Amino acid sequence: MLADTRRREILDRLTADGYVEAKELAQELGVDTSTIRRDLDVLEREGQVHRTHGGARPIPGVTADLPYSAKQSANLPEKSAIARVAAAKVNDGDTVVLDSGSTTYEVALALRNHNGLTVITNDLRIAEYVAGLPRFRLLVAGGELVGSVYTLVGDPTVEFLRGYAADWTFLGADAVDLDAGITNTNTLEVPVKRAMIAAARTTVVVADSSKFGHRALAKVAGLDEVEVMITDTALTLQVGKPYGDSLIRVTASREPTETGAD
Repeated sequence: MLADTRRREILDRLTADGYVEAKELAQELGVDTSTIRRDLDVLEREGQVHRTHGGARPIPGVTADLPYSAKQSANLPEKSAIARVAAAKVNDGDTVVLDSGSTTYEVALALRNHNGLTVITNDLRIAEYVAGLPRFRLLVAGGELVGSVYTLVGDPTVEFLRGYAADWTFLGADAVDLDAGITNTNTLEVPVKRAMIAAARTTVVVADSSKFGHRALAKVAGLDEVEVMITDTALTLQVGKPYGDSLIRVTASREPTETGAD
């Protein structure tokens, strides 16, 4: 088992159980206890867990979040297809807010052939990429770094976003549910996401089908607070229909097609 996969499993168990023990994890994952301890040390340095004697607990106020490397590789064809449809909505010269995350990073990639965009983001990986596009103006929010996901959060981030009016916000989501709405595992990101929604004329949720029908810890917004949701066709027509006309389902292929939910 690769280290990223193993650490993802550790975070999943921590979220479910509220505590993980190194010896038990070592037995279940088929590795030495010393390997698990190193994994826990890495996760602690990334701000994901609090180490205890023999194991780890969640950090108060922060639900364990998957490392960026694990998120980036998951469902990549679907994320790329979603991103291309999202980017096609943007006109040259628009102002775009990009939330942190692997799907919004794909949106940044898909926007590369646009001209004259102003991009506002709290994601350091997105900022690094956009900084290399000379036709774009880049504005990066300040704040405190959530290291494993390269995200800036906190009051300075929120205040920064309140100073701008954008045409589009492309918002990531850890979970999307008909009743719970858009939810997130990390409570620290919620005020930032709320500020992003408030800053934009149109908010578009970009989330692959694995995020639908689930609930995470903290509510970000109701479904009525966003104008568009883009996902992939692994979310079936029947399951997607209750989300209404705001849902766009995209085929994950070289040339994605865009279809409504009904």
